[in-house]
Amino acid sequence: MPKFDITLISPERAKAMLTEYKEQRKNSVPHLAHPGRYILPDYKLTRRRAAFKIVKHTFLTPHYKSYVAMDSDNGHTLWFHNFGSLTEALFWLETGLKISDTDSHSNYKEWMAKHTTEIETFKDLLREQKHKQGPKTKKKSQVARFDT
Repeated sequence: MPKFDITLISPERAKAMLTEYKEQRKNSVPHLAHPGRYILPDYKLTRRRAAFKIVKHTFLTPHYKSYVAMDSDNGHTLWFHNFGSLTEALFWLETGLKISDTDSHSNYKEWMAKHTTEIETFKDLLREQKHKQGPKTKKKSQVARFDT
């Protein structure tokens, strides 16, 4: 098991987290049921404005070799970003920085060199998970919409 406190989740769990977050935004002090840091492999979040550009709709759509990183570690807010590589998603979840961000204490190359074994362990865990699932077929019913 990798040293990172990050969990790979299923699309159903991610959809439930997004729905819960949307419902919790109405509360003055939201409390999410499953705080933590998660990665959803082979999906991406897309947004589109509709209804006279007032309401934003968020779609969770299958996308090969794309990763959605979700951070709700504080238990109140769900932050999420799309990433093109697993290493970039891990870097964002661990440091709170994107690759293009500059920080005097850490940068992407140094962090990657320092954590190569943990990154490889996480990649192996993802390969095992995909191997257990077997080949996937795309279904139109897998696309989910969330109003945000």
